[in-house]
Amino acid sequence: MALTHVLTPIRVGPVELRNRVGRTAHGTRLAFYSFDDLTEFHLRRAEGGVGLTVIEILGVHPTTPASLNVFNPAHADGYRRMMERLKPTGMKTFQQLWHGGHHVLPVDGSPPWSCSDQPSPEAGIVPIAMTRAMIDEIIAAYADAARKCEEWGLDGVELHAAHGYLPQQFLSPNTNRRDDDYGGSFENRARFTIECLAAIRAAVSKDFAVGVRLAPDDAAAGAGVEDNARLLELIESKGLVDLFNVSLGSYQAFPRLVAGMHEPTGYELPTSVPVTRRAKKVPTLVTGRFRTLEEADAVIRAGDASMVALTRAHIADPDIVRKTMAGHPERVRPCIACNQGCLAGARGPNARVACTVNAGAGWERSSGDHRLAPAALKKRVLVIGGGPAGMEAARVAATRGHTVTLVEAEPQLGGRVKLACKAPTRATMKDAIVWLEQEVYRLGVSVRLSTYMEADDAMKEEADEVIVATGSSPRMDGVQVTNPGEPIAGLDQPHVLSSWEVFQEERRITGQSALVIDDTGHFEAVAVAETLQARGMAVTFVTRHISFAPLVEMAAMCEPALARLSARGNFSFHPRWRAVSIGKADAVIAPTFIKLDAAKPGQLVTVPAETVAFVSPNRANREIYDALVMQGKKVRVAGDANSPRYLNIAIREGHLAGAAV
Repeated sequence: MALTHVLTPIRVGPVELRNRVGRTAHGTRLAFYSFDDLTEFHLRRAEGGVGLTVIEILGVHPTTPASLNVFNPAHADGYRRMMERLKPTGMKTFQQLWHGGHHVLPVDGSPPWSCSDQPSPEAGIVPIAMTRAMIDEIIAAYADAARKCEEWGLDGVELHAAHGYLPQQFLSPNTNRRDDDYGGSFENRARFTIECLAAIRAAVSKDFAVGVRLAPDDAAAGAGVEDNARLLELIESKGLVDLFNVSLGSYQAFPRLVAGMHEPTGYELPTSVPVTRRAKKVPTLVTGRFRTLEEADAVIRAGDASMVALTRAHIADPDIVRKTMAGHPERVRPCIACNQGCLAGARGPNARVACTVNAGAGWERSSGDHRLAPAALKKRVLVIGGGPAGMEAARVAATRGHTVTLVEAEPQLGGRVKLACKAPTRATMKDAIVWLEQEVYRLGVSVRLSTYMEADDAMKEEADEVIVATGSSPRMDGVQVTNPGEPIAGLDQPHVLSSWEVFQEERRITGQSALVIDDTGHFEAVAVAETLQARGMAVTFVTRHISFAPLVEMAAMCEPALARLSARGNFSFHPRWRAVSIGKADAVIAPTFIKLDAAKPGQLVTVPAETVAFVSPNRANREIYDALVMQGKKVRVAGDANSPRYLNIAIREGHLAGAAV
C-alpha cells in the first residue's frame, strides 16, 4: 500500500514536523538512573525517523513528584544536554506537564491535592480539596514549568488533562463535587483546564508550541466523549493550543489506558474520533496500539486525525520509519502488546522501561541492535534450541558476522510460544517468533529442524562456541510452593494435564468441569482457564497467591481477563487456596494456611474437576549444558534452560548471549 499521508510534513503551530508519526508521553523511569539513559532512549527513536515525541510526565509542583520534576535543579542541565543531542536529528520534542492530583502523595508525605475530597484508586488517601489559593499556585506552577521548558530548548509542551489527573479531576463529575466557580456546570468544571492553558500560553513565546492531552473516561458518569469534545471546542475557540492529543481511560478503567493484545489495533478510535472530528483548525493526534505506518496512514487518510502515535511500537523497534521508507516494512520488529516490559517494567519494583521483543529498549547506552559491532574474529557458533532465546541468540550472532548453526529438536521453530499463542486473545504472541524466524533465515543461519542433539553430538560439530537454549519442561510432581511437604495426591491420572498438554492434547480435555491450579501467578494459568472455558467448561481457579495472576497485574492484564472469565458465568476463584487431592471427577481443595491434619469441617472443599490443569514452575532442560561444561566446552546458556521464567527474559538473555560470542 502506498503511504499517501503519514510521511508528509505537518505544521503544529510554530513547529514544522517532518512527518505525522508521533510518540505519546510514556513512563520510562530512566531519569531515576541517569538522564543520559533517558536521552539515549529518545535519541534512538529520533534517529529512526519519528516526527514528534512527547517526553514523559514532568511534575510541575512538589505536590506531584515524578521521575522528572521541574523543581529538581539537576534536571535543567539534563534537559539542555538532551536537547543538544535530539535537535540535530530533526525530531521535534514536546514535554508533558503533569499534576497527578489525588493519585500522588506530595514530596513531604502530606495528603494529595485535588478538586474535592474524593480518594483515588491509586493512592487511596483522602485528598485536600484545593482552595482558590492552591488552585492559583498550581496554575502558576504549570506556567513556570512551560517557561523553563522553553529555556531548556524543547520545542513545545503538552498539558496532561487526561487519564484522571488533576485537570480531568476538575472536569469529571465523578470527582468534582465543588459548588464554587470550579464546580457544577460544564463551564465551571472546564475552568481549571482553560486557566492552566491560558497561563501556559502567556508564559511562552510565539515560537513555542502548546498542546493538550484529552481522554474520554470509560468509567460511568465520568468525563466522557461529549465533555471532552466540548472541552476541545472551547479550547480551540480561545486559540489556546496548537495540538490536540486524544487518548482514552482513567484509573477507574486503567487497562484501557495501555491496552494489551486482547484489544484490536486502533481500539481507542471509537471514543477518540468523535472528539478529534470536532476540531476545525488545530491538528489532532490519536493513539491505540498502532504498529505500522500503513495503519497510521489509513487513519489520517480517513480524516480521523492529523497524526498517529506508534508509541509501544517504537519501543519494540526504534527504526519503524527508517525501515519502512527503505522499502522493508517486513523487517520491523513487531510489538506484541504484552505490556510486560513497557508498562509493567516502568511500574514495578526497580521500575525501568524495557521491552519483551527488543532487548535493547531502556538499555540503549549499552545494548541493542545499534550496539552490535562486527565481530573482530569470525567464529562458528552452534545454538541448540530454536525457541525465542535460541532464535534471538542466533540472529544476534549472525548479525555480528559469525557463521551460525541453529539446531531444533522439533519440526518447527518457536518453542513453547507456539502453544501460548493458541490461547484466546494471545494470537499476537506468534508475531514475535515469526519475525525472529524470518530474520534468522534472512541472515543466513543454517537451521536444522527435527534434530535432537546430545552433548556428544554437539562436540562433533567442532563449533568455537555453543549457546544452549533448550528451554524447560513442566514439573508435574504435585508440589505447591506454599505447602511443599504435602504434594497433591492423584496427579498421575490421565485427566490431569500440564498447561502444555491443554494446548497439545485436546482429546484429553473431557467433561463439563475443570480445575486450574495456579502455582506461578503469571498469565499461563489464565490462558489455560480461558481455553478450558472456551470449550464450555465451568472452571474453578485455585491459586496460592493473594490475588489473580499478580505477576501480570502491572501489565494491566488481570482485570480484562477476569472480566472475560466472569462474563461467562461459569468461573469461580479461590485465592490463597491449594489442591489437596484429585479424584476421578472431582478434587479436594483447601486454604494454604491450614495443616491438613488439623483441618476442620468446611476447610476441605470438594469441587467438580473432570479435567485438571496443574500450572507450576517448570524445570530447566540444562542437561546438555552441564555435560558440555564438564567436557570443557566454551558454552553459554540462555532463557528457560538457565532458569524457567518469561518471554521477555528469554529474549534478553538470548540477545546478550549472541552479542557476547
